[in-house]
Amino acid sequence: MSPKPSTRERILLASLELFNAQGERSVTTNHIAAHLEISPGNLYYHFRNKQAIIAELFDRYERNVDGFLQLPEGRALTIDDKTGYLEALLSAMWDYRFVHRDLEHLLSGDDQLAERYRWFARRHLLSAQKIYQGFVDAGILQMTPPQVEALAVNAWIIMTSWVPFLCTVDGSEDKRMDRNMLRRGIFQLLTLEEGFVTDAARPGVSSLLAQLHAPLING
Repeated sequence: MSPKPSTRERILLASLELFNAQGERSVTTNHIAAHLEISPGNLYYHFRNKQAIIAELFDRYERNVDGFLQLPEGRALTIDDKTGYLEALLSAMWDYRFVHRDLEHLLSGDDQLAERYRWFARRHLLSAQKIYQGFVDAGILQMTPPQVEALAVNAWIIMTSWVPFLCTVDGSEDKRMDRNMLRRGIFQLLTLEEGFVTDAARPGVSSLLAQLHAPLING
């Protein structure tokens, strides 16, 4: 039997749930306290304000991404690694989708968070370039260094814009944001690479694209 989560942990989990469901700007500390059936004073004992909660949740998101967006040690990349990277990243985006949906608002209201995000973005643009270069070195992609850099930037744009894009498709995040739509996001990233796939890797990449495709518009 797992131990009961602490009040601090319950506050973080409830905040994440509410931010994802309703949008960060629609949720106050009073809403969070009421959701947990605790007093606002109890919440403020653990977090001085909503920005402190957001900062802690972003820290968790950042550590999640830092943990998997790395090259494997001691071996070359494979096509299977493509699925691993992209599913892990888009799952992290799903779990913390409020960050992407409300990013501009979050960063405009918190200078420290904005600075953290700038370093986060720079660090992982470089990580993405290293990973794409790893696929070049493994004979899966054939690209020049400028093309590797451009692909990393384009992939970052899609990844960071995917949640807001889905919210604009029909105006209903809950309706659009499901695992099929995550798979579609992975599919979109892989289509960026189609023109650079080597002949030897093409059957495997084509099979992966077929597995990951999901209709963007249903009905």
